[in-house]
Amino acid sequence: MRAIEITQPGGPGVLTPCERSVPLLKPGEVLIRVLAAGVNRPDVFQRLGQYPVPPGASDLPGLEVAGEIVDGDLGASGFSKGDLVCALVQGGGYAEYCAAPLAQCLPVPKGLSPLEAAALPETFFTVWSNVFQRAALAEGESLLVQGGSSGIGTTAIQLATALGHRVFATAGSQDKCRACESLGAERAIDYKTEDFAAVVKELTNGKGVDVVLDMVGGDYVAREIACLADDGRIVVIALLGGAKANVDLGQVLRRRLTITGSTLRPRPVAFKAQIARELRERVWPLLEAGRIKPVIYQTFPLEAAADAHTLMESSAHVGKIMLNVAAN
Repeated sequence: MRAIEITQPGGPGVLTPCERSVPLLKPGEVLIRVLAAGVNRPDVFQRLGQYPVPPGASDLPGLEVAGEIVDGDLGASGFSKGDLVCALVQGGGYAEYCAAPLAQCLPVPKGLSPLEAAALPETFFTVWSNVFQRAALAEGESLLVQGGSSGIGTTAIQLATALGHRVFATAGSQDKCRACESLGAERAIDYKTEDFAAVVKELTNGKGVDVVLDMVGGDYVAREIACLADDGRIVVIALLGGAKANVDLGQVLRRRLTITGSTLRPRPVAFKAQIARELRERVWPLLEAGRIKPVIYQTFPLEAAADAHTLMESSAHVGKIMLNVAAN
């Protein structure tokens, strides 16, 4: 099969087209003939040698795919060979065939193409597990999304808005801010020219937001505490701004604040299966009704994965960057 491998840690040029054997299935897995795959920031970190592959996972990059089930023990899952699905995987997505845990497969939502469906798993699993499970965003509560124009950000804005929450976001330009607002953010804040903590406090009449989805870390954490409501929660999912932060623990104590975080890739299948069940019940109807939709910025053929990574590192995009694997 055609695939893209990482020949050594380095820049986008180390992503090299190759021929690999079709993956062998483990118990509980299905084989997907991949039509499209998503490009995500963790793929970049893996390419740089900063995101180790979990034991037993494919060394090929790619954490989400959509395509046709062609093999595997489907049991009583309700899936059949030939069905179109999207799936969250631990690796191997940049290839014509990918092994995926059956429990992490979801049907392609009605009305969406396989390319659009491939843009769903990584961001929707991440947002659901962190914002709605870990941070427990509840009815009547508000959310601040850092990096609102990213794939994670565009997903979080749409999903929280569709579920009735007040949403704010940050982004790095006026154009990106307008894009966030078009997706449902009440106000998008240009972090290069505005103090997001001050703006959020003003917009909430001094109360602050209940939950912050943070993919920056570093010195953002202290500023997020400053715009957090009492009993508020910060959930950290990436460290683009650094792994160390100065935190006023007095505020944490006095205002009952929570700072938490998670990474999704190493979590067990059973954990991800629960997310998949909740997504199918709560979120897939929103997708099929057209109330939310993946935002795709640009699509590249599989062999141009290096160009896709160059775009990802430029941060010029709004939404998802995709690979069309079916195209030769």
